[in-house]
Amino acid sequence: MKVIITAAGEGVRMRPLTLTTPKPLLKYRGKTNLDHLFERLPKEIDEAIIVVKYLGDQIKQYCGHKFHGRKISYVDGSEKGNAVGIFAAKDFFKPQERFAIAYGDEVFAGDEMTRCLANKYSWLCYHVPDPTKTGVLTIAHDWKILEVIEKPSQPKSNLAADGFMVVSADIFKYDLIKHANGEYYFSDVVGKFLKDYGMTAVMASPGHTQLTTPNDIDFLDSSY
Repeated sequence: MKVIITAAGEGVRMRPLTLTTPKPLLKYRGKTNLDHLFERLPKEIDEAIIVVKYLGDQIKQYCGHKFHGRKISYVDGSEKGNAVGIFAAKDFFKPQERFAIAYGDEVFAGDEMTRCLANKYSWLCYHVPDPTKTGVLTIAHDWKILEVIEKPSQPKSNLAADGFMVVSADIFKYDLIKHANGEYYFSDVVGKFLKDYGMTAVMASPGHTQLTTPNDIDFLDSSY
């Protein structure tokens, strides 16, 4: 099984740490975030396509073409949004092939990803105090996802979509949507996919941690 790992962003909120180091290569507990991610990926995932742009040569040099026992390939990301970079990987997949997507600048526990893979199609989620700054999920009583709205001004819930999901190559048949800010959000495409194919919301583990600001590095060093 393959995974697309997004690692193209500038990590602006993590500055000054990301001025010279891409966010996925920031270290806590003695390892980079990519090391932590690959160590926890379910064993079914044996190949990764990494989307790179900002300081991408550092990531290519660090991971090479085999990393933690998994085959590695690369595609170029875009400042126009994460959807553009993910769609750049579409030629790696056969029609209807099931695969995972992981945001390489986020922190995941192994059991979270394993529970996502236990469903045909799924999306990791967690509760947030301010849902206006993220993609927000609305779910049914059986945890089926009804919709996702990116950065809503009037959120219907405080359930945020996290950066790990399981989809299929059918997702590449949808057109990208350009927002007023010029960006293309992948959550818009997933919103179309889930209406046609169905996706299950999987709650993050207790104590689920984000990697957003330098303070999060200190917290992860001391408690993760």
